[in-house]
Amino acid sequence: MKDLRRYLALKYIQYLVLSSSNAVSTVVGLLGSACTLLILQSARVSSKSTAVLISSLAQADILVFLSLVSAALCWSLGPGVPPAAAAAARVLLTANAHGSCVLLSCVAFEAYLITFLPSESRPLRTVRNARVVARAIWTLVAAECALFLVDDHLVSSGAAAAARGPLGLLLQLSSTAAALLRALSYVLGILLRIVNVYIYYKIFFSVSTR
Repeated sequence: MKDLRRYLALKYIQYLVLSSSNAVSTVVGLLGSACTLLILQSARVSSKSTAVLISSLAQADILVFLSLVSAALCWSLGPGVPPAAAAAARVLLTANAHGSCVLLSCVAFEAYLITFLPSESRPLRTVRNARVVARAIWTLVAAECALFLVDDHLVSSGAAAAARGPLGLLLQLSSTAAALLRALSYVLGILLRIVNVYIYYKIFFSVSTR
C-alpha cells in the first residue's frame, strides 16, 4: 500500500538519512507509527512477512514515547532525579534507533529478494520467519541496552574503580565490552546506510529498465 511505502520512506529518512533525531522528526515519526499500526489492523492488509517487519518497526516507537515520558518525569523532579532514570531515557532511545535501523535493513533485504529472487526466496519470506527475525533483533537490542545500563550505573557510582580482585576485573570487562559495543554500533550504522543505498539503487534501476 502507498501509505506503508510512505511510512517506510519516512523511517528511512529519520534513521538512515538524518545525522541525528530532532523534535520534528520524532513527532512525525510517532504519528506515522500510530497511523501505520491502525492500517495494519485493517483487513485490506494481508498477513505477509513484510507487514510483520513493518509492524515491529512501528511498535518500536513505543520506546520513544516511554523515553519522552521518562524525560518529562526527570525534568519535573529536577536535580534530585536519580542518574539511573536519566540513563534509562537515553537507553530507550538507543534501543529504538538500533532496532529500527536493523528492521529497516531487513525490509530492504526482503525487497531485494522479491525483486531479484522471487521464486527462490519464497520459502524464506514467511510470516513465521519474519516473526523469528523480529524477536531475535529485539532480544539482541535488549541485551545491548542492558549492558549499557550496567555500564552507566558503574560509571556514575564509581563501582568499577573502587572494586578490587575478581569483581573489579569483571566490572572492568563489562565497561570495556560496553565501550566496544558503542564503537561497533557506530560502524554498523554506517555500513547499514551503505547497504540500504546499494539495495535500493539496484532495485530502482532494475525496475526502471523493465
